[in-house]
Amino acid sequence: MLKEVFGSHKPVIAMAHFPPLPGTSLYDANKGMDGIVDYVTRDLKSLQDGGVDCIMFGNEGDRPYLLSASPESLSAMAAAVGVLKSELRVPFGVDYLWDAVATVALGVATGAGFVREIFTGVYDSDMGLWQPNAARAVRMRHDLGRDDMKLLFNVNAEFASPLGSRPIEARAKSAVFSSLADVILVSGPMTGQAVDRSDLRRVKESVGDTPVFANTGVTRENVTETLAVADGVIIGTHLKVDGHTWNPVDSERVKRFMETVEKTR
Repeated sequence: MLKEVFGSHKPVIAMAHFPPLPGTSLYDANKGMDGIVDYVTRDLKSLQDGGVDCIMFGNEGDRPYLLSASPESLSAMAAAVGVLKSELRVPFGVDYLWDAVATVALGVATGAGFVREIFTGVYDSDMGLWQPNAARAVRMRHDLGRDDMKLLFNVNAEFASPLGSRPIEARAKSAVFSSLADVILVSGPMTGQAVDRSDLRRVKESVGDTPVFANTGVTRENVTETLAVADGVIIGTHLKVDGHTWNPVDSERVKRFMETVEKTR
């Protein structure tokens, strides 16, 4: 499944972070949608020329984040992905932070091969009480005829703490059993912060044949150790200029990172 969907048996999924979309606090109306598309187009070239296996479009710029998608930002993201698809040479996925149902809808509308979100659990978060609806999202995928679109379940949300006392490996195993997760993601506490590898190991041991990816904080320095446990990685911040989340992608950092990955896998 990994090679077919993500382009490698140990895939590197690179983030194409959107600048703030229409309707959000930091949206630049002077540059408009053309400015967003131009920015992401440049990042896509750097990522693909550097050899990443696939791309995931995300609306990281839409701070402060919503738990329920706004019509204007969701439709803008769908329109932009529709334009950007012509630049792609690798498989792609999408993620609308932080709405699992909207993310599935976006994936179907754009023809994505996979989607990422928080699908399960209840969280105390920066955005308020967070209660995703896995059943609605997974049933939507089926009802819209996209059972082939893989669902990447992040089981420890950034900017949040889970309510309840179940350990992460129990939450991961339950997400596979009860909510049909295709891939489990393990995250650090925030975007760009490293995964606790002990969490990664415990989750990997608990979910059998279900792939487990490291979702945040992957770097050139830790990717070899990370891929010794994980089945793949998702990377954004480390590939940016100076390793800063809000900067453009640095093509040389991408190339150096992928050189290290190729020596590892």
